[in-house]
Amino acid sequence: MECTIKWLDGMSFVAETGSGHLLAMDGAPEAGGRNLAPRPMELMLAGAGGCTAFDVVLILKRGRHDIRGCSVRLEAERADTDPKVFTRVRFIYTLSGRKLKRDAVERAIHLSAEKYCSASIMLGKTAEISHEFEIVEAD
Repeated sequence: MECTIKWLDGMSFVAETGSGHLLAMDGAPEAGGRNLAPRPMELMLAGAGGCTAFDVVLILKRGRHDIRGCSVRLEAERADTDPKVFTRVRFIYTLSGRKLKRDAVERAIHLSAEKYCSASIMLGKTAEISHEFEIVEAD
């Protein structure tokens, strides 16, 4: 896996991933940015959220559960001093489907958190990680 980051101007950067996708990043105005794109640490959270959502959906689909929707909200706290690593990350899942079983959803989240989601497992090296979920019955 690889990624190349190029500085554009001010505090704006563009990343080109190994798969050929472009991703913009920018700094906050107080840091010389123009607030045109996400901050790098926001992208780390997005990556962890995407990683676990991918896992949970795949696990439930493979288990032949009728999952219709999945969203993950992440709330994070950072250290006050440099390096301002994440110290606490809360993953809040909302899953919708037909007759989704609570134990199946709990198992899928647990497998993601403990075995498959490398992004959240890495975050867990510096942060206290917690997981919550709700199930919404789909029409």
